Amino acid sequence: MERGYWRKKQPEAVRRSLLDHATRLAFEHGLGAVTVQAVSDAAGVTKGGFAHHFPTKQALVNAVFQELLDALDHELDERIGSDPEPHGAFTRAYLGTVLDIDLARDSSPSVALAISMLADPVFRALWKQWFEARIRRHRATDDSVQLAIVRLAADGLWLSTLSGIPVANEAELRARLVQQTQVT
Repeated sequence: MERGYWRKKQPEAVRRSLLDHATRLAFEHGLGAVTVQAVSDAAGVTKGGFAHHFPTKQALVNAVFQELLDALDHELDERIGSDPEPHGAFTRAYLGTVLDIDLARDSSPSVALAISMLADPVFRALWKQWFEARIRRHRATDDSVQLAIVRLAADGLWLSTLSGIPVANEAELRARLVQQTQVT
């Protein structure tokens, strides 16, 4: 009896490949290009293999977006951990993370997915849930109107950059916003 080609199953590697290829397709061609067939083909798996890991395209896209949120969490935690002043540390970390994204030069797939959040109600709901959880987690150090204003200003700067609207004196603006996080 002749046996066909056999390879060791590596479910985590297959799942990772599906996520990576979906992220790349979304970045290079938009979310519309992320189809079960396209991702399966790119990852070298069957549609059945795809379905074993993700029951639907939306489940895959949600997992990709969740990875983006997890990476953001990691970055914020690193910045908070290196901040010697607890008061406003989450807001400073959020401000720094948002303002350090260079949308004009950053070719990161996570930027493309973050941008798609604006148009996708599922992503917006995941973002809202994530952000509210962070605010609750950092309530003891970042629960003031002043710090909320700084976070909203950071969001506004991100949207301005995304829209191609030049921001005059960005360095001075950033310094003033950081300064506002240090006011008690």
